[in-house]
Amino acid sequence: MEVVSRIEELLKGHAVKDEILVHPDGEPLTVGEVKSRINLCLAELGAENPEGTIFAIGRDAGVPHSSGSANDLLQLGKTIVFDIFPCEVGGGYFHDFTRTWCLGYVPDEVNRLYEDVLSVFQQVTAELEANETFYHYQERACEIFQSQSHPTPMSHPGTEEGFVHSIGHGLGLHIQAMPSCKSNSGDRLLPGSVFTIEPGLYYPERGMGVRLENTYCVMPDGRIESLVEYPMDLVIPM
Repeated sequence: MEVVSRIEELLKGHAVKDEILVHPDGEPLTVGEVKSRINLCLAELGAENPEGTIFAIGRDAGVPHSSGSANDLLQLGKTIVFDIFPCEVGGGYFHDFTRTWCLGYVPDEVNRLYEDVLSVFQQVTAELEANETFYHYQERACEIFQSQSHPTPMSHPGTEEGFVHSIGHGLGLHIQAMPSCKSNSGDRLLPGSVFTIEPGLYYPERGMGVRLENTYCVMPDGRIESLVEYPMDLVIPM
């Protein structure tokens, strides 16, 4: 998580003018510049991101697979979805990790959204068991989000707001691998499985989105271990 830490420090190191992060000369910092720094950090550490990186703010954060607009500015109080999925240079196993940040402060409606996503993340990960079907956890995520009054693929098929995607996916030599959490797959979390858990809520017309993601592995003895430890703090102090 060295790259994520470096980017967090990069953001903290900028001054703020009219709620926008700026360089010493007063020019605003852009999403494109941040993504260039991400690529540089990965190269320095012997990794690459052939599938790209998501660093999306505001409305783009509310669109799950928007990678972020290069010309967007870094504004206080807006959600930033930072989803990084690198692999070793020249190929190799992928990793996948997401955090959501707000610079400086958090509006109340964003905080409520974040708390709902964090609650689902904590509940689902606490219930993970080897040999259970992956789809079971998709159902659990939908049940909890629906209890929070958010639309999901179960309650509103094809929804483009609320919880709109799967709770996770397998990870390997491809960014999307087995096991699958689709209802008809029957895939189980067997020993050796590597997979993500990534609940999220998306409201593009309200200019916000939140996702949290860690990668997990089912060990030979059935224990399920997280492959990353990194804070889930929402606010980056400025």
